[in-house]
Amino acid sequence: MPVYFYSTREKPYGCFSNFSHHGFELDGYWWATSEHYFQAQKFVDTDHPWFDKIREVKTPKEAAKMGRSREHPLRSDWEQVKDEIMKRGVLQKFKANADIREILLATGDDLIVENSPIDYYWGCGKDSSGQNRLGQILGEVREILRQG
Repeated sequence: MPVYFYSTREKPYGCFSNFSHHGFELDGYWWATSEHYFQAQKFVDTDHPWFDKIREVKTPKEAAKMGRSREHPLRSDWEQVKDEIMKRGVLQKFKANADIREILLATGDDLIVENSPIDYYWGCGKDSSGQNRLGQILGEVREILRQG
């Protein structure tokens, strides 16, 4: 039976959202959420002050808005590396937070679905035709964590 998540308020799977407040250290920085990490990586090679502003902003919603701004140039390889960057951030989030790691592992082999009505790449989209890449990555992370 699939496990659906979207809002951070949904229990127990709201912690699967990149907006959940489960911080971690990665690449020598503290990240308040995996959304902060993901959005800042778009600018790691192109605009370091913008990278820092995203990293330090108060909420994941603000980080997402800043990361989607096209006033700053994206790194040239973004489309090629975005999935791997998402996986790195999500994996570190679950490695660093035992409470949510247990929730993820408890899903067994169930399909995990980001039930986003607007995102057809990371989520399943309004009509479930989306790629659900975040759900797939969570499944991959779950397998990595199982293997120790």
